[in-house]
This record gives sequence, C-alpha cells and structure tokens, in this order.
Amino acid sequence: MFKKIAKAGKYLGQMANLMVGIPDYDNYVQHVKLKHPDQEPMTYEEFFKERQEARYGGKGGTGGFRCC
Repeated sequence: MFKKIAKAGKYLGQMANLMVGIPDYDNYVQHVKLKHPDQEPMTYEEFFKERQEARYGGKGGTGGFRCC
C-alpha cells in the first residue's frame, strides 16, 4: 500500500513539474547517460535552475535551451 502511495506521489510531482514546463529529472539523467555518455548530468538543483531560466527567459532573455 505504501508503495502505491509513494508511486502516486511521484507521478503527481512529475505532473506538477510538467505543468510549469520542467521536464522530469529522471528522464533527463537517463537521456544524458544514453546520448551523451561523455558528459556528467547536472544536479537536480542545476537542472531545475536551467529549466526555469529557459522557460522564463533567463540568461539575457534568450531562453530556448535545447539539448540535441
């Protein structure tokens, strides 16, 4: 029962992040490991800040971060 509640909580967190334009961190880490094995993935804090800046026009208002 606790496993189901924890899993539901994880999905709700992912949904909330997607609603504000922040992709799932676990998927990001998996993508970097598969497509860019020579790079170290960002920490969750770095990832969150990067996504917020890209979403809301940080870094001089350019936004538009794309990995690939």
